[in-house]
Amino acid sequence: MKFIDDVRITVQSGHGGAGCVSLRREKYIPKGGPDGGDGGRGGDVVFKATTKKRTLYHLQFNRLYKAKNGAGGEGNNRAGRSGDDLIIELPTGTLVIDAETGEILKDLVEPDEVFVVAKGGRGGLGNARFKSATNRTPRFAQPGEPGQTLDLRLELKLLAEVGIVGLPNAGKSTLVSSISSARPKVADYPFTTLTPNLGVVKTNRREPFIVADIPGLIEGAHTGTGLGIRFLRHVERTRILLHLVDVAAIDPDNPLRDYTTVNQELEQYSQALAQKPQIVVLNKMDVTWAEDAAALFKEAYGKGELLEISAATGQGLERLIAVLCNHLDELDESESETQG
Repeated sequence: MKFIDDVRITVQSGHGGAGCVSLRREKYIPKGGPDGGDGGRGGDVVFKATTKKRTLYHLQFNRLYKAKNGAGGEGNNRAGRSGDDLIIELPTGTLVIDAETGEILKDLVEPDEVFVVAKGGRGGLGNARFKSATNRTPRFAQPGEPGQTLDLRLELKLLAEVGIVGLPNAGKSTLVSSISSARPKVADYPFTTLTPNLGVVKTNRREPFIVADIPGLIEGAHTGTGLGIRFLRHVERTRILLHLVDVAAIDPDNPLRDYTTVNQELEQYSQALAQKPQIVVLNKMDVTWAEDAAALFKEAYGKGELLEISAATGQGLERLIAVLCNHLDELDESESETQG
């Protein structure tokens, strides 16, 4: 299935049914009076968050979504049938945005969360509702109220606690497959990963957490170069960034080149994104010249702890998971104190 994370659609709730004008006509009852029933209400358009959907692909080919109209009232005080609601399932993490104003109407982050985006029109009152002592045979009824029509943009931002960033071929997909049950496509050429991959990391120390492998960033990604601009939004919700550096590609004359390139793209896309906690990890420590390359990077980096792993062989992964757990625990405690 193709990964679609941004679509525009139009939703239309149902019109309310018209009230009925009817006068009772029965044998031996010459003056039966009004008995026109009310119209039924129009159906709502409802968004429901679900973990069963991973993309917005199912909305790509149909741009208009209409709920059912309410039926008109009938004689003998029979109300019209209400229109059926239209329920549209969206993946958790979907932003519902008014396409005309840019206003965020809803952020669907919880599974099974429900949002009525367009309310159906109210049904009109039948003439029986207007009978009074001074008007015993009203010959009018209300029309149904029209439904709502909205142009919307739906934007999916994946929900993950740890976002893995780095240049193409840094080994992000291999790392996800090594620490979780996810099995993304892995190959030794740029842009193997064309869509974000999610993996669930299970540990004995805390609740399982989700990691996201974000397609490789290259210089100019924030302006649309390569694949980065399309997927940078998916790391906005993450709590921690795992910055993966390929030691096999470290330039001896400029050891921090790749690391700096990725951070500059993050910063130019979003200051908030650039300020997220980062864990810098040197990958591919199994290659022959890895120790020398890592030493050059450490000397130039000079900021603190660096982790060294080989996602392919499993070297250092146990420690990496432990460090991630520690950072997530610290964030949990910090957020609890803030909320308290």
